[in-house]
Amino acid sequence: MSIDPHVTIDFFINGTPCTAYDGETVIQAARRAGVSIPHFCWHPNLSVPGNCRICMVEVESDNGDPWFDIGCNMPVTAGMRVLTESDTVKKLRRDTMQFITLNHPVDCGICNKSGECLLQDYHYEHNGRPSLSIDRKNHATKFYPLSDRIMLDNERCIMCTRCVRFTHEVSKTHALGAVHRGDHSLIRPAENADFNEDVYSDNVIDICPVGALLSRENLDHARVWYTKATPSVCPGCARGCSIDVWHRKPEWALKALDPSLNARIERVTPRENAEVNGPWICNKGRDLARIWERPRATTALVGGTPAALDEAVERASQLMAEAARGVVLVSSWGSNEELASLHEVLTGRLASRFTARVKPDHVPQPGELVEDDILIMADKNPNRRAALALFPALEGEVAAAVADADLVLVWGEGVTDADLPAGARVVRLGSYQYETALRADVFLPISIQTERDGHYTNAQGVVTAFSSCFAPKGDVVHAEGLFQALAGNRKALHRVLAGAVS
Repeated sequence: MSIDPHVTIDFFINGTPCTAYDGETVIQAARRAGVSIPHFCWHPNLSVPGNCRICMVEVESDNGDPWFDIGCNMPVTAGMRVLTESDTVKKLRRDTMQFITLNHPVDCGICNKSGECLLQDYHYEHNGRPSLSIDRKNHATKFYPLSDRIMLDNERCIMCTRCVRFTHEVSKTHALGAVHRGDHSLIRPAENADFNEDVYSDNVIDICPVGALLSRENLDHARVWYTKATPSVCPGCARGCSIDVWHRKPEWALKALDPSLNARIERVTPRENAEVNGPWICNKGRDLARIWERPRATTALVGGTPAALDEAVERASQLMAEAARGVVLVSSWGSNEELASLHEVLTGRLASRFTARVKPDHVPQPGELVEDDILIMADKNPNRRAALALFPALEGEVAAAVADADLVLVWGEGVTDADLPAGARVVRLGSYQYETALRADVFLPISIQTERDGHYTNAQGVVTAFSSCFAPKGDVVHAEGLFQALAGNRKALHRVLAGAVS
């Protein structure tokens, strides 16, 4: 049933007047009113199966004879009087929890979902009693490889079917289904589908309300309560999905083990954003650690030799001051703030001697899904729209655009030494270890997205903020201030040098 937000219905929840949109169910209207109704199988972005029955509510009637139904599938009607905390409702929840946990293992101490498990939360809130059953629990398949990325523990599964419905309704791969019946039911890959080919498969880990579906890569890395989520933006394509980057809390820093583990990305999950990605992201977004945690460049180079940061910045600034036909190849992974800083200097001090072109830092890789009608976009750069609002696009090959240049400033990735004219001076601003850094006249290490605050503008024009997770190391500096310093701004130079970690 569709929801019409222009038509409202007045009703009551626990005696409090509330308003629902026409077509809303009790659980939807209650959520908007700030009333929590427990649920396992219901998900706001999936169809309603009514499997778990934990969302049972009481409806008062005029004749004093109440009736009961599941809130996830009960439409709100005018004047309806709903009770979510009556004694009868509480007993029904306790009975339902006893049934759901009948065969569920009590392995919370080793379960990676512990800390984010709805079953734990609801047991504590609505049941809190040992199992009434004295029979042995039924055992099911453990550590079943649902795909190369996801491990399934059938003993923990409560058959909410969220994962099945996701593959049928969101990713449209129809890759999962249920076999057998009753307490022998199991989630399994469909015979005519390969769950490995579902590029959105890891979303089922997030929506699983228990510890049945777990990331094989992140298994046993860190407990949830040892980590925190920093809001960020996925740079994998021009969609710019909102994400959370999870990393270890400073108060839980490891002392005896490798200290680099304290600055490791533990996982990436979607941050719900109705304007951009809803509650989903693709698997490429889950794998951002493979991009961000490549070997970093943390030392400035002059002529391929390590140099002090102030010396390298001074040398680069000198080369730019001497250039007569300079070209700046602009990163489409730069933030709005960095792009604005570069635009300021290229329309100011360097306006007469420098031109700029926006290049792609990343292009689709072999085997990568280039584009679909869900989230994935063909442009594999997060901020090209903002860059093109300030600078013209690179047309054709890089070599043609810089053929007459006597100095090329390369910001970011995507440009090889073969693309650059042999006689031109080269200043590179990069974050990762490449041979090209050794061949540049000056190389300056710059921060990556997880080391600074900023904003991206996605392909639809939606601006989303990202925040820093870690502090830069070594000589790593922020490009935003560096552009001002390279243009000869002495105050900016001092600020850049003061911000670098010695």
